[in-house]
Amino acid sequence: MDKKSLPVPAFTKEIMEELKKVTWPSRKNTIRLTIIVIGISLIIGIYIGIIDILLTKGLEALTKFR
Repeated sequence: MDKKSLPVPAFTKEIMEELKKVTWPSRKNTIRLTIIVIGISLIIGIYIGIIDILLTKGLEALTKFR
């Protein structure tokens, strides 16, 4: 009932062969995309931070009436 699996050396060899087929991005492209991801992350972080501050101030204003 056990599934047959490849021996470790054959498995490793197949992994290496598959990795040779991969089209890796250039260094320039990788740096450009990394900068884009960091920039978008900062923009979203600032946006969420502003919303958090506004909601906190709103709740403080509401709770002062109690």
